[in-house]
Amino acid sequence: MIIALVNNKGGVAKTTTAVNLAAGLATRTRRVLLADLDSQGSASFSLGVARADLAPSSAEVLLDGVPIRSAIRPTSVEGLDLLTGSMALANADLALADVKGRERRLAEALAPVRNDYAFILLDCPPSLSMVPINALVAADAFLVPVTPQYLAVEGLVNLMEATELLRRGTGARASLLGLVLTQVDRRPKVTGEVIDLIRGHYGDRVFKTEIPINVRLSEAPSFGQTIFGHDPSSSGADAYRRLAAEVLQRCRQDGKK
Repeated sequence: MIIALVNNKGGVAKTTTAVNLAAGLATRTRRVLLADLDSQGSASFSLGVARADLAPSSAEVLLDGVPIRSAIRPTSVEGLDLLTGSMALANADLALADVKGRERRLAEALAPVRNDYAFILLDCPPSLSMVPINALVAADAFLVPVTPQYLAVEGLVNLMEATELLRRGTGARASLLGLVLTQVDRRPKVTGEVIDLIRGHYGDRVFKTEIPINVRLSEAPSFGQTIFGHDPSSSGADAYRRLAAEVLQRCRQDGKK
């Protein structure tokens, strides 16, 4: 199953979720591929790849037609492979402007390896530009990390409307797998109010698991590790284990529909 992680707002722990959810799924399934589609390359750095070692990356695959198998590499996490990000992705809109079928480039690139993996996770940049559009067209489902803040809720409404327009305009088949609450600190009263607002509006589309603010989650990328490698007993590791289990459960339920 191909899952795109999207949000047009930055700072919502999207990459943290992509990396640690991918690692969590890798411990429960055969093989997982994490595709870093962000020009900042944060998911790649979080898994210990140095800036000088990013190429060949998703940019060469998406923009230059490099075969994807030659760009995929293993990680230190058993069962988890990586397609790195690259600053060259920042020019994707311009590079693909006159390309016929440009919104399907990623789907076509992933096709040769799709059956090699139980899950392919697509870590998208915080926008709804050509790269996230490609991800939504390629994906079976999309997952939205959201922080429990009022402005994030307003942005979420806009995002959901935009993804529906994209689905209609591009023929993307990706459906909403769920919303995951990230960077949760329930000490302030307002946090609980916003969470109640989100859960009240979106109901069971919101995952039960909430990802807490956790210093170990913040530290892990600087060591080039997932939270499971950095501190497997932390509250952050426990949360991403539970999220991986929920994702698996939802995917199995969707497969039975």
